Amino acid sequence: GWAGEGTGASGKNQRVCHAAARLEMGSLWEEFNRLGTEMIVTKAGRRMFPTFQVKLSGLDPLADYVLLMDFIPLDDKRYRYAFHSSSWLAAGRAEPAAPGRVHFHPDSPAKGAQWMRQIVSFDKLKLTNNLLDDNGHIILNSMHRYQPRFHVVFVDPRRDSERFAHQNFKSFSFPETQFMAVTAYQNHRITQLKIASNPFAKGFRDGDPEP
Repeated sequence: GWAGEGTGASGKNQRVCHAAARLEMGSLWEEFNRLGTEMIVTKAGRRMFPTFQVKLSGLDPLADYVLLMDFIPLDDKRYRYAFHSSSWLAAGRAEPAAPGRVHFHPDSPAKGAQWMRQIVSFDKLKLTNNLLDDNGHIILNSMHRYQPRFHVVFVDPRRDSERFAHQNFKSFSFPETQFMAVTAYQNHRITQLKIASNPFAKGFRDGDPEP
C-alpha cells in the first residue's frame, strides 16, 4: 500500500499530504497579534499564553504520528520598546541564535485517530532564555521575534525510513502566532489582555503578585 517516490505534486507521503491543522482560539491570537504579542521567557521556563492548540484532520486513523513544535527567528534584528510611541524599534543585529530545540508533544507517537479526536494542546511547552537549560525547554533570545512552527511526522515503519524522512512530515505556520520574546511585558495593553483572558492570571486580577 506504499506510494512510490512521487506521492502527488508535493512529493509528500500519502499519510501526511492530506493533513490539515486549524489554529484554535484564533480570534484571541488575532487580538494579541494586533497589539504585538509578547511572550515571557524566564530562566526556569514559562508557558505560553495563549497556548498553542490545533485541531487536526486528514490523518490516516491507523497510522502513527509524532507531533512537535519549533521556533524560528523572524528576522536578524534585536528590538527595543519605545514607550513614548508604544512601538517596537530595531535596535541592532540579532544575537547569535539560541540552540534550535524542538518540543515533542508528550502523547507522541499516537494513532491518527487519537490526534484527530480532540484538540491538540501544547500546554507543557515552556520558553526559557537560559542558554544552559537542561530541562528541554525551548531556548529563545529576549527582545527577538519568533514564529512558532508545528510539524506532523508520520512514523514510517519501513526499515530504511530515514531515506524518506523529507516525505514523511508536513509543517504548519500561523502568522498570527508570531511574538516578541521578553523578560517582562513592555506594552501595558498586552499585560491587560493577558490578565483579562488568561484563567491562570487570577492572582493578578485579585491584586496578588504572581506566585
